[in-house]
Amino acid sequence: MPNTYELSDSTAVVTGGSRGIGLAIVRRLAASGSRVWVWDAHPIALDGVTSMAVDVTSPEQVDRALAVVIERDSRVDILVNNAGYLGTLHAFEEHPPEDWRKIVEVNLIGMLTVTQKVLPLMRRAFGGRIVNLGSLAGQEGHSHLAAYSAASAGVIAFTKALGREVAGSNVFVNCVAPGPIDTDMIRALGEDAVHAMIDESPLKRLGMVEEVAQLVAWLCSDASRFNTGAVFDMSGGRARY
Repeated sequence: MPNTYELSDSTAVVTGGSRGIGLAIVRRLAASGSRVWVWDAHPIALDGVTSMAVDVTSPEQVDRALAVVIERDSRVDILVNNAGYLGTLHAFEEHPPEDWRKIVEVNLIGMLTVTQKVLPLMRRAFGGRIVNLGSLAGQEGHSHLAAYSAASAGVIAFTKALGREVAGSNVFVNCVAPGPIDTDMIRALGEDAVHAMIDESPLKRLGMVEEVAQLVAWLCSDASRFNTGAVFDMSGGRARY
């Protein structure tokens, strides 16, 4: 039986919430009572959830989407920056520049863009939760995922800095850094890569999206009242730092 958290009367925005980890987070927040908005390049139809087509790397699209949320719900209490792009495994000198630029744009610049738009609302309301999805790659650096590792490291560093910056505003900023989770994005790396990830895991399995969603929901709740600027691993014991 999954844990539930009291998030009634809250408004949440989840970027990249149409599949994988993001969709699991959307479902968990909605089940906990939050009014959830999904911002994704590919909107979904999900009962009780409002989904909008939003490119997080476009300030204009983010502005338009945020205006709709404010018109309907007047505030944003929870922001989950989950939109991400992994790309494919490459030695860095062979990695096409258009692909590694997209990785940085979606994973890091998109998160910065959305956060900068939403944060003033939280500060004015003197309260909010921001959860950024990073990666174990951002902590350790993964071979053949250099650009993704760099972008994820930026997410982690930004979380720590912003958490300190806004701590006096009752806005809590944290990061969840998953290791390999069983998603289409990970499976797309190929069977050999997936088996290698499982072999390197002390628990000998991939993580489940629902497990990540549980941690995110806890960070969005009043149960997490003394955590900000922190990074939470979801690596199945794989993290070595």
